[in-house]
Amino acid sequence: MAPSDYLFVFAQVHEEFRVPELQSIAELHGFQVGFDRYQNTTPEDLASAVKRPFMILRLEKEEHAGLLAARCVLIKSIYEFYAQGSTYNELHDANKRARSLWERYILDASFKFTVLGYNHGLSQRRQREVIESFSYMDFLGKIEMTDPEITLGVFEEYEDDRRPDGSRNVDGGFRQAYFGRLVAEGTARALIRTFDVKKREYFGNTSMEAEVSLLMANQTQAAPGKLMYDPFIGTGSMAYTTAYFGAHVYGSDIDGRQMRGKVKPPGVVRQAARYGVAQRIMDLCTFDVTHHPWRCGGLFDAIITDPPYGVRAGAKRLGRKRRRDDRPPPEIPRSQLDPSTPYIPPTKPYELSALITDLVLFARYLLKPHGLLVFFLPTVTEVYEEVDVREALCEGMVLVANSVQTFGSWGRRLITIRKMTAESYPPPTFDSANVDEAAGVHVPAHKEFREKYFQGFKKASEQ
Repeated sequence: MAPSDYLFVFAQVHEEFRVPELQSIAELHGFQVGFDRYQNTTPEDLASAVKRPFMILRLEKEEHAGLLAARCVLIKSIYEFYAQGSTYNELHDANKRARSLWERYILDASFKFTVLGYNHGLSQRRQREVIESFSYMDFLGKIEMTDPEITLGVFEEYEDDRRPDGSRNVDGGFRQAYFGRLVAEGTARALIRTFDVKKREYFGNTSMEAEVSLLMANQTQAAPGKLMYDPFIGTGSMAYTTAYFGAHVYGSDIDGRQMRGKVKPPGVVRQAARYGVAQRIMDLCTFDVTHHPWRCGGLFDAIITDPPYGVRAGAKRLGRKRRRDDRPPPEIPRSQLDPSTPYIPPTKPYELSALITDLVLFARYLLKPHGLLVFFLPTVTEVYEEVDVREALCEGMVLVANSVQTFGSWGRRLITIRKMTAESYPPPTFDSANVDEAAGVHVPAHKEFREKYFQGFKKASEQ
């Protein structure tokens, strides 16, 4: 069967995450999504097309549209594509040329029409006029509004909710109109309500919103039979979504209080039980990744995590802070303490750029061949460069996707890296913080991110 074009209708959020999510889920199910219509466009035009709510993509089978719509949280619906145009005359001419796609429904298929406007509400009168303009299709089947055999959709895309002069849009002033047959509704978006952070029991600070944790789970290609690891699991936002998609999850954190909460069983396990996935949480352990217990690598299909970057609390690792000369030593030496006194190991700050470099090396050690590392990297908008991410890569690790969620002066990038080698590597030494910056090493924009955040991202000349 020859590939066909399909009209994808996206939710107008997280635009840069759409293509990586599509490609990840397509790869999970063993097929490809064709971007044929955008191959000869400039990078600027492609970036603009990705941010619009409609894209025309190619699939080999209609069943593939159903697989994507059932898993991709950014898809609202998918239509078999018939025609498009900047005017209805242009659209109708194209639709008549596509008669072979829809003529099999003429004789007896029950149907209904829907007409929707993006950035503009359409009146009932306008919708009726648009529907009647398709009378030449001569459908003889019954009009069925509740359960039709086919649903035909018309979409009018307006440039903005207002015209350049500030007045409201008028009917017909659209940028582009699209027409097609509905083949799949985007059912995965309902999971955003299921995993809504506001509906969870509180046992620790949680900042990862449900939609983003679902996107991260899709980037890992979570599925039954796969084993995931979150080395900074915290309150478990990513564990719930990956486990929901069938994967088994192992989690660890340097601060066990975030995982446990104040009552038993641990908070992560209690919340997982509410989602019906507690049996897929393999175990939770408290340890510092720089002093990890893993004695062999190649264990996990994916590592998914949101490293602590210091907006709420800075990242920590075991070790003593450099003692200042102007401060006296501890009053009571450890040798004189009561042996029954619990020992709380000291911690020191874990600088973000060193953490990211170590994380990539750690993932190379722990991942199976072709395994995926998915994590968020905060960046300073004005000074970010692509080399910031490339410099964090190491031998055998390849960048797959890099999408940004902007917050004005800073943003966080969803990074996906794949292990492309079957070679075994030793565990990392976690000494990235000791790299000599004076030796011509590139200093990434996310270095000392916490300090930059609390200084309002001021340039050195402004401080």
